[in-house]
Amino acid sequence: MNALQYLYQHPLLTDQEKQKISDAHQKVAFKKGDFILKSGQIAKEYYCIEQGMVRSFVIDYRGNDITTGFSGKNELVVDVFSLFHSSPAREDIQALTDIEAWKIDFDTFQELYHSCKGFSEWGRAWMSQSLFMIKQRAISMITDSASQRYLELLHQRPDIFSHVPLKHIATYLGITDTSLSRIRKEVSR
Repeated sequence: MNALQYLYQHPLLTDQEKQKISDAHQKVAFKKGDFILKSGQIAKEYYCIEQGMVRSFVIDYRGNDITTGFSGKNELVVDVFSLFHSSPAREDIQALTDIEAWKIDFDTFQELYHSCKGFSEWGRAWMSQSLFMIKQRAISMITDSASQRYLELLHQRPDIFSHVPLKHIATYLGITDTSLSRIRKEVSR
């Protein structure tokens, strides 16, 4: 099952709609280190990752590089606010590995969204799930210890640990590299 077949699963999507959606995507590739979207640019498409890992990050007010998210196989890469509001992105999105993906431009997405009932339902379900995950992460950053956040990430996303430098994982968890090393040693005992 490729990324498009995996991602576009919804009970209301017909086989004909799934084919129409798949046909609207274009295969693309990025090399490790390539920027998929730079802060200040306006997103014009989104991507379905077939292979590889990307990270989203910002530069904070002190000039620190802070990871805000990861996307890997069978996941979407999108700056939702930039794409839907034609606003400059506030995050950078960069390939951590070589990437194979499928892209769909915003105008084509909109056309499909309004013409395929199943696709609009899929979009609502994807957006709700994304909002839920963002809310859970925000709460976890306040209520859970760094060790708990680390263990949860390890449980939920073990793939990240084989593709992502520890410095990026540390900033995603809201801790220093030193704290992450200490936590990893404690957990391994």
